[in-house]
Amino acid sequence: MNNTNNLFFLSSFRIVFSNPLYVIISAITTILFWIILNVAGELLFFSPIWIFYLPDDAVFGFILTNITAVLIGIVLSMNIYIIRNSKLKLSRSLFSGASIGLISSTCASCSSIGFALVSTFGGIGILISNFFSVYEIPIRIISIAILLYAIYSSHNRITKSCLLDFKIK
Repeated sequence: MNNTNNLFFLSSFRIVFSNPLYVIISAITTILFWIILNVAGELLFFSPIWIFYLPDDAVFGFILTNITAVLIGIVLSMNIYIIRNSKLKLSRSLFSGASIGLISSTCASCSSIGFALVSTFGGIGILISNFFSVYEIPIRIISIAILLYAIYSSHNRITKSCLLDFKIK
C-alpha cells in the first residue's frame, strides 16, 4: 500500500498549513465559532459576568460544538487557500461543500434563538424552534459529516486539481 494513502489528508494539510497565515485564519475562525456556538448553546455567558457553565446533560453537545468549531476553521482556511490559488473565478470556488457545512453547523445552534423565531415568525417560529431543540444533536452530527465531506472535497481540489498553482515543499 502506498504511504500517501495512509496519510490521506496530511498532504493537503501540509500544503495549506505550511503558510502561517492559514494557521492564524484557522485559529481565529475556530475561536470565534467556539464562542458563537457556545453562546448560542447557552454554555457561555458574558452578562452580568463572564462565565462558562457546562451541565452534565450538555457534555455531548459541547463535544460536538468543539468538533464543529475546529472543522469550520480547517474548512475555511482550506477554502481560502483554494480561492487564492485557483485559476477559476471567485464565484465558482465559493459553491463548495464548505458553504453548506458552515450554514448547517451554525443552524444547529438555532434552538437557543427560539424567542427571536417566535416573535418574528409566530406559529411557524414555534415549530422551527421546537424542531431545532428536539433534533439539535442529530443536526450537529449531520453538520460534522458535511464539514468532513467539505474537507475531503477541499483535499481533492488541492491535491488532484490541475486548476491550482502550488508547490509541495
